[in-house]
Amino acid sequence: MSDASLNSTTQTQPHEAQFGDYFALLKPRVMTLVVFTAFVGLYAAPVATNPIIGFVAILFIAVGGGASGALNMWWDSDIDRIMKRTQKRPIPSGKVTEDEAFAIGIALSGFAVVMLSLATNLLAGALLAFTIFFYVVIYSMWLKRWTPQNIVIGGAAGAFPPMIGWAAATGGISVESVLMFTLIFMWTPPHFWALALFMKGDYHEAGIPMLTVTHGRRATRVHIIVYTILLAILAVGTAFTGVGGPLYLTVAVVLNALFVKGSVDIWRRDEAMAEADGYAVEKKFFKLSLLYLFAHFGAIAFEAALAPFGLGGW
Repeated sequence: MSDASLNSTTQTQPHEAQFGDYFALLKPRVMTLVVFTAFVGLYAAPVATNPIIGFVAILFIAVGGGASGALNMWWDSDIDRIMKRTQKRPIPSGKVTEDEAFAIGIALSGFAVVMLSLATNLLAGALLAFTIFFYVVIYSMWLKRWTPQNIVIGGAAGAFPPMIGWAAATGGISVESVLMFTLIFMWTPPHFWALALFMKGDYHEAGIPMLTVTHGRRATRVHIIVYTILLAILAVGTAFTGVGGPLYLTVAVVLNALFVKGSVDIWRRDEAMAEADGYAVEKKFFKLSLLYLFAHFGAIAFEAALAPFGLGGW
């Protein structure tokens, strides 16, 4: 091989997509939450599910969630190039083209919806299709760039997985599955607003009307404490439903006490205090919010696991 050919190969190699780049399009970290909450919804349902059917259902729900991520990256590629947090994603980094991301997202969406419908039931497939539509069209294409309530309404997209899992097992929707949906729906705003407090520059430069940009950080702090208190009431109340029990109640009381305290700490701070310590309190609250959701759904799963032994629930 000539020196010129070698140099050309060296220059183009960094831009050639690898399997990991295509996988990154599916937002694997977000997919983890989708898979876990969908599994809990399916496992906590009062209907025994064949393990193979259950595995297949979770697999296709995960594929559908990944398809949503790919389509989101396709649509948001322009602002991903601006925001520091997203500049290393496959499209802005030049490893995957927009057309490739769109094709992958559409293909996986259709595949996941059809296969979930065939493997379980039409309701589960329809809910997955609506979730993909909601995340890509309602949230990404419309709400995200139009209103500071983007993350409030758009949070519904991430809240559907446990409902889909429940529907895959039962073929229906119940109070319990709606409560699991609402738990994620109410958790999403304080989770993302805490992130926005220490990432405001990114949203401002990208022209995203996050609450911190349109109403300021003081208003965002007030919104966080209000939503956190409402979330705490909902989360603790869920302990006394069909998916709750003593173990879940213990987890909910402890974590919501910590979560409310964290929101109060955020509310008491001004920007001078936050900047002085590098938004340490806000970052701590954000990290706690990740544990918060996994712990609540983990407790629901444990209650379901104990039920056959007469130990779960009330």
